[in-house]
Amino acid sequence: MPYGFYYGIDIYYILLVVPSLILSVVAQIRVKSVYRKMSLKMNSSGLTGAAAAQAVLRHYGITDVQIEHINGRLSDHFDPRSKVIRLSDGVFNSCSVAAVGIAAHEAGHAAQHASGYLPIKVRNAIVPVCNIASWVGIPLALIGYYMSMEPLIYIGLGLYSLIMIFQLVTLPVELNASSRALNVIAQEGLLRTEEEQKDAKKVLTAAAMTYVAALATSLANLLRLVLIFSNRRGRD
Repeated sequence: MPYGFYYGIDIYYILLVVPSLILSVVAQIRVKSVYRKMSLKMNSSGLTGAAAAQAVLRHYGITDVQIEHINGRLSDHFDPRSKVIRLSDGVFNSCSVAAVGIAAHEAGHAAQHASGYLPIKVRNAIVPVCNIASWVGIPLALIGYYMSMEPLIYIGLGLYSLIMIFQLVTLPVELNASSRALNVIAQEGLLRTEEEQKDAKKVLTAAAMTYVAALATSLANLLRLVLIFSNRRGRD
């Protein structure tokens, strides 16, 4: 039985991973709750999400990015390859405070690409490797563990750590996109009242917490594996 397991119970999982998973669940509930509430609150300027995204692009002098409607809920994103901001059903034509905040956030990502924002370059560069690492990192480490092949353990953990690095880089990318969005919302008067601006910030802050939770979960999983493998090495 692997070290860290007692009577079939993974102690490290309970102590490290479970709390981070609880944080993830709470963050998801929070973002859905805030989104639902702010989606019912219409902004006083009558601005749609699509118009808000266009206003942010115009503020940054971006003319080569299109805005399209996409089906789904909270499926909004910016596609840098096709240079398209895709806004969901509840954002594209909605005049809610939530729609303006979310659309402006996605336009903030377009502004990052246009300005050559370094963290987003790093994130995009490691995406292909992270896709591979998510599939083979832990299996390689476990194979190395059970076959007593330390190099495989290190390779597996190294690959898995890239996922944590990806999420670590993603956090400032998301926070910066929200900061850009909120600054333009205030400067251009997209949301006219201070209360509306605060409500838009609540939506984006709640969304940011999901990235914090994802990072915490990856870190907890990595630390769990390191402790399991290092404990075995110390007892061999």
